[in-house]
This record gives sequence, structure tokens and C-alpha cells, in this order.
Amino acid sequence: MSDRPLAQTVAALQPRARTELAELVAFKSVADPAQFPRSECEAAARWITDALRADGFQDVALLDTPDGTRSVYGFLPGPAGAPTVLLYAHYDVPPPLDEDAWISPPFELTERDGRWYGRGAADCKGGLIMHLTALRALKEHGGVPVNVKVIVEGSEEQGTGGLERYAEAHPELLAADAIVIGDAGNFRVGLPTVTATLRGMTLVRVRVDTLEGNLHSGQFGGAAPDALAALIRILDSLRAEDGSTTVHGLAADATWDGLEYPEAEFRKDAKVLDGVGLLGGGTVADRIWSRPAVTVLGIDCPPVVGATPSVQAGARALVSLRVPPGTDAVEATKLLTAHLEGAAPWGARVTVEQVGQGQAFRADTSSPAYASMAAALREAYDGEEMQTAGMGGSIPLCNTLAGLYPDAEILLIGLSEPEAQIHAVNESVSPQELERLSLAEALFLGQYAKSRG
Repeated sequence: MSDRPLAQTVAALQPRARTELAELVAFKSVADPAQFPRSECEAAARWITDALRADGFQDVALLDTPDGTRSVYGFLPGPAGAPTVLLYAHYDVPPPLDEDAWISPPFELTERDGRWYGRGAADCKGGLIMHLTALRALKEHGGVPVNVKVIVEGSEEQGTGGLERYAEAHPELLAADAIVIGDAGNFRVGLPTVTATLRGMTLVRVRVDTLEGNLHSGQFGGAAPDALAALIRILDSLRAEDGSTTVHGLAADATWDGLEYPEAEFRKDAKVLDGVGLLGGGTVADRIWSRPAVTVLGIDCPPVVGATPSVQAGARALVSLRVPPGTDAVEATKLLTAHLEGAAPWGARVTVEQVGQGQAFRADTSSPAYASMAAALREAYDGEEMQTAGMGGSIPLCNTLAGLYPDAEILLIGLSEPEAQIHAVNESVSPQELERLSLAEALFLGQYAKSRG
């Protein structure tokens, strides 16, 4: 057993954390075989199973989930009678987008200006390294004081619900007294934050057809119904003049009553260009944590280079709708579908296909586990008090776990603070945040064990 303080042990583990994060980032684990080989995700999953076994986990398994991907599970037994804590992360990542826009290769962890850059460094491969580092530190200080289950999802970014459906079919597998979701982030670097709410989401493909085939725009343009123009009108109908989301029947006037997000800070974090206004009304926190938000993620249409003078017969788009707590994602999907179909001009044929869906989540921040986490974060962050904030993103598994285990206390922490620029080019993680949150998680597990003793 180590005689040095726990914080020093966590600090001494950081070189190993960096090495392992680099190995994980190197896997191009985008859970979409149309973009990257399935073998990349499979290799990442095997890396995780090997790491868990090396750290003494039992019952390590690759779970074949209904969406065709794999999640990784392991169990680390603690003292007799100790509570059980489930630690969550995901190893799949979004595509790197424009690789030429990355200053360093997206799948090569690169240190620059005090941060480590690479796709998944913060979201959420760094979250797994955070969990492992916390457990390793505790082992050097007398052992892990709780039973630990680890689940690492393989398709969180796709929103296809594989792990959710697996958990529903095997409800005993992930049962726990407390659940730590390592896929959120501090409001600001150095400001310890737990996430109290998550927006849910629905993801749909909308297709517009108007002609049997493309037509010469000189011969037919002006009378022939243009599918691309119809799609543009449909998508434009999803926003009001001020840019706020307007889906017929969907409430969009809720307000946020917690930690505020100053507009100047948001503009800086979002890298909004000078002179460009923000969307919507109300506070920034209202808009990103308490109200629905539609985003057109992609459009299939001819690229500018090589385009011909044609009236388009068909076009399609991928549309995401984030919905706040209190709004049912299933109902939101119905409303979005009806809106898209009803907005079609000129009798254009519209087909809407649901791709993914997840419910919103609201945590009970008055639970005893939050008191333990507050004390742990205060110590890890040198006296800084824990803050609670919302998160505009979605983690669909949260509501599934809350439904399966209503008595479990669910906490959300992680490495995705604004500077991390998750999902964008040049994603990065703060090594200082990784160290402090690893320490905080180790302290939390100790505090939680005592509170349940």
C-alpha cells in the first residue's frame, strides 16, 4: 500500500494515462462501416477487454448489441457488503470531418499548447482512461472500496440504441447502487461541474421526390418542380425569423434556472464569427439546455464541382432534433415528421425515416451520491465548489438506466469542457482535467463507500 497521498499517486499515473489514451485514439472507431472499416471498432473493443483483464476485472465480455456493434463489460469485486458502482464510457467516436482542417492527424494523439489533441481524446476515450486511472490509484491505497462494473459502449455517437436494447433484455447486468457517466464535462476548465440535465434527441432522414429523373434546367427550369428547392423550403420552415426552432406543436419557451452561460463566453467557446448573431431568444442557457434545437446534419445533392445545369428530381437530408427534459422524444419525432411532411411545397413527395432516438434526462441532485461527489470534487479542485449545469447533448442510455434501476443514483461528469471542441475538428483534452477528475472519481468512490457503510 502506498504511503504517498492519493493525489500524488494519480499524478504518477498520468504518463501511463497518456500512453494508453494515444493507443485508444489511434483506433478509427467510427461506428459506421460506410465511413470506416468495422475492424477499427472491433480492435478498439479488444483493446478495452485486454485492459480490463489486466486490471483484474472478472467476467469481461464483448456484448453483441442489437444494432450490430459491440459494448465491453467487466466486473471488479470489492469488499463483502460494499455497494456497487457502474462506470460508463463509450469508445466509438464521430467521424473526423475535414481531416485537412486538423492541425495534427485526428487519430494521432498530439500534445500542443498544454492540451492533447485527437478524435475521442475527450469524448469519450478519455472518459475510460479517467475510470481506469481512478481505480488504479485506489488499488495502490488499500484497494477499491466498492464493487465496480464497467460498461464501454460501441455506438453512442450513432444513436442507434444498441446498448439500451441489450440492457433492457439483460436488466441484471448493469444493476448498481450508483452510476457514474463519464461522458459529460465541466462548465469551464478548473470549475468542477456535474451535469443535471441532458436533452433527448431524434434523428431522421427526409427525402423529397418531384420528377422521374433530372431535367435540363434550360429546357424545363421555371416550371418543372425542383426537389432540391423543395427540400430547402422544408428545412427553412423549421426555423423562425430569429433562428429559433419551430416544429409545429413542440413547446419552445422553457427557461433554465441554474448556472447561467454569459453570451460573450458562449460566443468565444462556439467561435462565432464577428458580426454574426446567435440564434433564438432568451438566455443562452435557455436555448441550449431547456429548449428544442433542430440541426441539418447533412444534405445529399450534387456538389458544386462537377454540377450540371439540371433540375433535381430528388434530394434528401439528415435532420437532428434535440429535445429538453419534459418533452417525450417519441412524441417529438411524430411532430417533426408531421411538420416535414406538411411543409412540402408544390405537392412534392416527402418520405421521413427515423434513424435514431433517445429520451431526455434529469438527475436527482439531492441524492446522497451527489453529496459524496461534491466533497470529492471540492478536494480535487482545491476548494472549488461543485456546480450543476445542463448539457445540450444527449446520452440516450441515461434514461434507460434510470428506468431499469429507479433507485440508482446517476451522476454525470467528464472531460468535455468547452475548450475540448468535441465533435469538431481539433478535438482535445486537458491533461490537468484528466488528472483532477481521475482524482475526484477515486475520492468519490471512497466517500460513497463510507456513506453506504
